[in-house]
Amino acid sequence: MTQNHSDIRTRFIFDDMPIRGMHIRLEKVWQHIVNQKHYPVAIRRALGELLAAGSLLSANLKNEGTLIVQVQGQGRLKMLVVEATSENTVRATARWDETAEIRDDESLTALLGDNSVFVLTHQPKDADPWQGVVPLEGDSIAQMLVNYMKRSEQLDTYITLAADDQAAGALLLQRLPEEELDDAAWEHVTTLAQTLTPQELTGLDAHHALYRLYHETPPRVFEPEAIEFACTCSRGKVSDMLLMLGGQEVGSVVVEQGSIQIDCDFCHSKYVFDETDVNALFGADVVNAVRQENERLQ
Repeated sequence: MTQNHSDIRTRFIFDDMPIRGMHIRLEKVWQHIVNQKHYPVAIRRALGELLAAGSLLSANLKNEGTLIVQVQGQGRLKMLVVEATSENTVRATARWDETAEIRDDESLTALLGDNSVFVLTHQPKDADPWQGVVPLEGDSIAQMLVNYMKRSEQLDTYITLAADDQAAGALLLQRLPEEELDDAAWEHVTTLAQTLTPQELTGLDAHHALYRLYHETPPRVFEPEAIEFACTCSRGKVSDMLLMLGGQEVGSVVVEQGSIQIDCDFCHSKYVFDETDVNALFGADVVNAVRQENERLQ
């Protein structure tokens, strides 16, 4: 687990207007994630934005558990996935066609192709999981998220996201439910937010960003929350996956390659199972059984 106080979620509220907000800045966590793979610039940017978005959404987890935010497509970019927990830990990864050419300035919609979807999965610790799947609407992670939240929460919401090779950032503004707010006040607050550049969003902490935007009507800022990178992979979870594959398939890989290796997409931990490990896992000599079957068929 990595920990650094440059990775912070900060909530705030305007006392004279029914508007709440959140500021996210992830530096060490983001650098740890982005250094796991050689991401093309356009995919790195989208993954960083989704990481910041997941850090926003997970702030409202009411039960212990995990929130999984995914964007799935059928183009050169296959999937972006962020997992965020109620313990304020995150991990993220992407899958794409590594043989394809991807320009630095390519849009998310161009990378995803047709029939792309936004998938939100909540896995409470002691309850049944819940999943929502909606078509991806909008040409950015931020617009996609705003559309989703307007549909699900029916509250006016403003979100801006940014990511570069150093940090990922987010700013959220939302009308409080069941509170009266004139449109001019909402427009004033969001118009100021729109002046925040991507460089400021990734480069400024909450104190400086909020002062830059709202020094004339400063919001009340709550205690910041540290966000950490943590991966939930384990040898036990890999063992369960191998058991689901079955002795025949796993044994065949060991016969062919001498062992079976599973690499974690999120943290690049490597889990190696040799013949002894596999036989112990299945409680039978599954590897030798495959050898004998192969010899019989020859």
